[in-house]
Amino acid sequence: MLDKHQKQVEDLQRLANTPVQNCIQCGRCSASCPVAFKMDLLPHRVVWELVQGNMETLLKARAPWTCVSCFACESRCPRGLSPAAVMEALRLTAIRKNGANMYDAAELEHFDPELPQQALVAVFRKFNK
Repeated sequence: MLDKHQKQVEDLQRLANTPVQNCIQCGRCSASCPVAFKMDLLPHRVVWELVQGNMETLLKARAPWTCVSCFACESRCPRGLSPAAVMEALRLTAIRKNGANMYDAAELEHFDPELPQQALVAVFRKFNK
C-alpha cells in the first residue's frame, strides 16, 4: 500500500501525463523559458524534484504560478517531456490541496451564457481530473 507521500507523487505524475523519468536534465527547457529569470525553481529543476519525489519543495515553489504556459519548454525538449504540463499539474495539486478542486456539471448554470464553450471545456479540463 502506498503512503500519502507516494500517492501525491503518483497523482502529480498522472496529472502531468509526461514521462518525467526520461528527463536527462539538459536544461533546454529552462534556457527557452521566457520567464525563467523570475522563477525560484527552473523548469528542469521542477522535473528533477518530481522525479526525486520532493513534493514539499514543489508545493512551496512559486515557479508553477510564474509559468505562462507558452510550451517553449516542451518544444525544445529532446526527450518529448512537457515541463509546462508538470507546472499545470502542480497548480492543480495546490488548488485541490486547499479544497477548491472540482466543478460539478450542475454548477454550469451559474456561468455567464455568453461565455465561449471553449472556456467551459477548459474549466472541466482543469478542475475535473
